[in-house]
Amino acid sequence: MTIRKLGADELARVQSIELASGRVFADIGMAEIADEDPPTLDTLAAYQAGGRAWVTAGDDGTPIAFVLVDVIDGGAHIEQISVHPGSARRGVGAELIAHVADWARDRGLTALTLTTFVDVPWNAPYYARLGFRAVPDTELSPGLRAVRTEEGRHGLDRWPRTAMRREL
Repeated sequence: MTIRKLGADELARVQSIELASGRVFADIGMAEIADEDPPTLDTLAAYQAGGRAWVTAGDDGTPIAFVLVDVIDGGAHIEQISVHPGSARRGVGAELIAHVADWARDRGLTALTLTTFVDVPWNAPYYARLGFRAVPDTELSPGLRAVRTEEGRHGLDRWPRTAMRREL
């Protein structure tokens, strides 16, 4: 497996990874999440053009996972990370996060952040195993507060969510 920048010709493949990885939420009673649309091609193109999108490619070169990153409040914010279910539970997500951490350090950023579901095993508990800690709402930076507010507007707060942070 190889981590590399997302190619402009791979945007639709990233959408299909997002759709496949989202389907597992239906199995745990979160059908609304499973039915969410993937990022638009324009959104993916903006991350790709900005150099803030990477994929893990399988042995045949086809992407099996991706990560999209923003810079928020001096940290690298993992906006989305998804692994195709057929490649899950093999350390692919952890390798992508390690790649983002290296990218962030190279730019003088101080932390990795993300928002996630509290009670989904492959969400907050997984990130805690990778060294992230939950950030109480009273300690949210302005940028993370804005992210959480926007998520609430999109209805994601129907299930417990949290922001998480890992110092670099």
